[in-house]
Amino acid sequence: MGEKSEGQQPHKKHFWNKNKATGKELNIDDITIVDKSMLKRAVGAAALGNAMEWFDFGVYSYLAVTIGKVFFPGGSPAAQLLATFGAFAAAFLVRPVGGLVFGPLGDRIGRQKVLAITMIMMSIGTFCIGIIPGYHSIGIMAPVLLLLARLLQGFSTGGEYGGAATFIAEYSTDERRGFMGSFLEFGTLGGYLLGAGLVTALTAAMPEQDLLDWGWRIPFFIAAPLGLFGLYIRLKLEETPAFQKHMEKQDALEHSKPRLGLWQMLSKYRAAMLKCIGLVLLFNVSNYMLTSYMPSYLTGILGLSELSSLLLILVVMFVMMPLTLFWGHWNDRLGRRPVIWAGAIGLIVLAVPCMMLIGTGNMLLVFTGLIILGAIHTCFSGSMPATLPALFSTDIRYSALAIGFNLSVSLFGGTTPLITTWLVEKTGNLLMPAYYLMGAGVIGVITVFTLRETARKPLRGSAPSVGSRAEAQRLVDKLRLRRKKAAAE
Repeated sequence: MGEKSEGQQPHKKHFWNKNKATGKELNIDDITIVDKSMLKRAVGAAALGNAMEWFDFGVYSYLAVTIGKVFFPGGSPAAQLLATFGAFAAAFLVRPVGGLVFGPLGDRIGRQKVLAITMIMMSIGTFCIGIIPGYHSIGIMAPVLLLLARLLQGFSTGGEYGGAATFIAEYSTDERRGFMGSFLEFGTLGGYLLGAGLVTALTAAMPEQDLLDWGWRIPFFIAAPLGLFGLYIRLKLEETPAFQKHMEKQDALEHSKPRLGLWQMLSKYRAAMLKCIGLVLLFNVSNYMLTSYMPSYLTGILGLSELSSLLLILVVMFVMMPLTLFWGHWNDRLGRRPVIWAGAIGLIVLAVPCMMLIGTGNMLLVFTGLIILGAIHTCFSGSMPATLPALFSTDIRYSALAIGFNLSVSLFGGTTPLITTWLVEKTGNLLMPAYYLMGAGVIGVITVFTLRETARKPLRGSAPSVGSRAEAQRLVDKLRLRRKKAAAE
């Protein structure tokens, strides 16, 4: 029964039984054998870039109240927070532009080169925020320059996540792609913890006025050496095996397939793009609600001390790191769909109880609500880096993922702190964040229902990928045995 059901899967048969380029039966030379040391370096380099991006997010989110006072001193605390999150959201509005530029470039010249470019641009943008004078020094130019620096960050990160997820997915073996991909989000949490932890230490160690005058700039200055280190690591990497094979096939063809234009790609891959947008919406609404909105919500709305709210989120992030790797391992075993589905249903059922716990202001109950939301989010953070690249084929993977991911993040993810802050202020209902999370959960459930399972299967447009020549030989032998059984039947 098991053999028959596997043979009935056209996706698996298409990839595993024949070499698409030659039409011949798949042999050991067609299978990608991954260099384990290179895989570890690739995962580390990709995760480091994501850590760099989220180092900035952690710093910016935890310093939102202080940045509001420095750059928008004329308004009320609520207005300052809105203005600060407005600048935060503006960077997300330009991310699709970065995706439109870097995505096609990554499919044309290679993933590694583009990821090196985005790394240095991110570090420059973050460093620039640290050197901008405050409103009292240069007036209206202060928030204008802050906005420009955020736009540079947004433009560069438009090519970062899609490229990093593509890079890890194309380097990984089919059996372990979920686990390897989860290190990308492990890096996200690590970068956020580093940024937020640094702000927490500064808040605890410095007088409030010193922090306001100059202390807040210190975390942004650290971006320069981090960016240079990340650039060095990425320049040492080789291109992914899947992209190298794709380019070899293109070069071997007398007439290479013409590249699709943007509208042609959106039309041809409309269904996959919509699935990508739905999954990213689910993933990022819960992400930014927890990492970007909650620190300011606890301080500005619930009235907790800054140090208490910062420490609470830090502990939650720390717990989320091993949970992300846990779900990365298990979505390779259970499948991507069940894990993501569990998280989406968890948001629908538990968002309101969690926000009610957080709304009590009692430290233990607040922590309980936050830790439940964090645990739910790890279902997504452990699964999405492997799920999203599998939606698209090698020739358009970077482009399609960069565009779909950043479009969804811009419209729904990065605007989450701004919209929820506005909703709470206008309605006075502290459960608005929960309703927002529930809406994301409903969209997630619907989207996952349309997905095809991709765990332990080759990426679209690629041959199987294994960790050793012995594994490749076992796979070929297994396929030959399966074909013999099928012929005998």
